[in-house]
Amino acid sequence: MRLRLLPKSLIGQLVFAVAVTLFVAQAINFALLVRGQNQQQLAHGGGMAVARIIDAVERERRGGREARGDAGEGRERVQRLRISGAPPSVPPHAVPRPDLARYVEGLMADAEVQADSVEAWALPPRNLRRRADFPGQTVVVVAKVGAQFFAVRSRIPAGGNRLQGFLLWQTLSLYLLLLIPILVIAWRAAAPLRDLTRAARANPAQRDAEPLAEAGPSDVRELIGAFNAYRARIAAMLADKDRMLGAVGHDLRTPLASLRVRVEQVDDALLRDKMIASIEEMTAMLADILALARSGAGTDARERVALGMLVTDLVADYREQGRDVIVESTVDAAVTVRPLLLRRALRNLVDNALAYGVRARLSVGAAEGWARVTVSDDGPGLTDEQIRTLVEPFARGEESRNRATGGAGLGLSIAREIAEGEGGSLTLANRASGGLDAVIALPST
Repeated sequence: MRLRLLPKSLIGQLVFAVAVTLFVAQAINFALLVRGQNQQQLAHGGGMAVARIIDAVERERRGGREARGDAGEGRERVQRLRISGAPPSVPPHAVPRPDLARYVEGLMADAEVQADSVEAWALPPRNLRRRADFPGQTVVVVAKVGAQFFAVRSRIPAGGNRLQGFLLWQTLSLYLLLLIPILVIAWRAAAPLRDLTRAARANPAQRDAEPLAEAGPSDVRELIGAFNAYRARIAAMLADKDRMLGAVGHDLRTPLASLRVRVEQVDDALLRDKMIASIEEMTAMLADILALARSGAGTDARERVALGMLVTDLVADYREQGRDVIVESTVDAAVTVRPLLLRRALRNLVDNALAYGVRARLSVGAAEGWARVTVSDDGPGLTDEQIRTLVEPFARGEESRNRATGGAGLGLSIAREIAEGEGGSLTLANRASGGLDAVIALPST
């Protein structure tokens, strides 16, 4: 499963990776520092305890009474070393410190003083005589050597809060010193990439697009330069296609017109009518093919158009012809398009609605920066497979090849190409109550 918390953008992922890496590094650093601090604390408190115990053991070996007498006098003076033949009593609520006991035992072994057992406790705060000049924790270490128990009281210095504060400021400083330059570099690389993404999503048939400025790191500049060259090649090929189609259209229309004149001289009326119908069908199909090939690449200037007025005028034309076409609702929405091309796309949708869905109902809506013209019909709707395929050239919902019943299968393709050429889209969707909605969405201005 993909991590949902991982940012999607280049800047986000880069900052996230650096932040996680710094966090892990600081966590390792914290663990090592805490371990070193603990070793230092044990060395401070345990070393003093071991020194006193070894000194007392040596004195005990040299002369027992003298050592115990000295220890008694020391108890009145410092109250830190006690020697007895029985285990000393442990204050209530004392906390065992096995780490300190192991450390003391190891130091005694290094000094060749073999202890039968070593135990250590940390005294609770209420048993301490607090010293403002030496904050820390008071501990008691008891070592059994032979038949004697040596009890030593010592102090372990504090320092955990100071270490945590130091690491906190260190982490914040590292984040500021590293993340700010990374953010600047990532933003410098991501801004041209965002412009490149918008340009790549645009319709390549828009010949008037300006080349992108080559900005950012060298890799990004080379990518933008390659994209500009690629788009220029596409524009050149589309221009060649338009010239070729113009020539083909002119060369085909001329013999078709000449053929129509000659057919008028045929005496057989039935045969003449069939031949004229075939010629008209070829002429209409040629016009549709040329319209599909040139859609999105018209030479008309773009204008700011009120969609409500355009749809109302279009419906009025159909109403004058006695067609069942109405306007259901409109809103104030304006788009910058080529009006003739947009009217052609809407006419294709209305003609399809009348051919397959009895009547057509048009509405205009706007939301989130987009204006939408919806053409609804009362037909049987389409299957999901038909919705995917009918926008392709020469795809028809009616299986016969008769132009009178099904057309050439180019109406929806032309409408889609025109919508995309104007920076929008065409979508088909079945209504729950029955019928089909064909929606042209365009950026509102």
